[in-house]
Amino acid sequence: MATAFVIKSINNERIKYLKSLNKKKYRQENGQFFVENFKIIYDSRNCDTGIEEIFVTENFIEKNSEKFYELINDLKLDEYFLIDERINESFSNLETPSGICALYNKKAKNIVFDNNIIYLNKINDPGNLGTIFRSALAFGVKNIVIDSDCVDIYNPKTINSAKDAIFKLNIQIDNNRELLKKIKKRMKIFSTRLEDSDGIEVLKKQNKFCIVFGSEAHGIDNEIYELSDGFIRINMTDDIESLNVASAATIILHYLYNKKSF
Repeated sequence: MATAFVIKSINNERIKYLKSLNKKKYRQENGQFFVENFKIIYDSRNCDTGIEEIFVTENFIEKNSEKFYELINDLKLDEYFLIDERINESFSNLETPSGICALYNKKAKNIVFDNNIIYLNKINDPGNLGTIFRSALAFGVKNIVIDSDCVDIYNPKTINSAKDAIFKLNIQIDNNRELLKKIKKRMKIFSTRLEDSDGIEVLKKQNKFCIVFGSEAHGIDNEIYELSDGFIRINMTDDIESLNVASAATIILHYLYNKKSF
């Protein structure tokens, strides 16, 4: 049975450290992040997630005792930290703190060049990024590359949108298009755009490919267009100019999954 250690002060070093992880700078410097959604924490217990510590209120344990102790046992943790609601509020990024927090180590998983790849350019909305992650997992795409202009993978809003998909995908960050240039040597690159493009059915003829998605507001960088082998679009009515990038990605990935292109 894991030992419970009580933390009584918001000035405790562990609590101050958790609070610092609300900023991207410190998540990057320390290679750690935390999750407050119990379903995500519980569902991630069988993944190679690198959970380091659990912080929990007595009230949360009382309401979720069976699943909580199952989580602790599955993770083989020797200890966890008991906090009160006041301390939970001091570091939580939620309007209503959940009563539990798991501290994770970042674990990079390299993409596999033998499989298709999604490349994301300047996706700055964490909800969109998380939704794309979840859709990719749902439709069989495990390889995701995001450029350095995208929102942080470990932003709390990204994680809440992605759910446990964040732990099941191979995600790499590309700096200065170095990784995209490597991808181009292995497979064709197709960027999404509305004009001078083909319908997504052209991808059925490809054995392996990389699809680039950009933000709805800014589109895809010209440098990426120049590296592209082709351009694709979703056919739709004239009543709407464009789709949210997460919606567009979901539609394309669903189409390809059902056409067995992934």
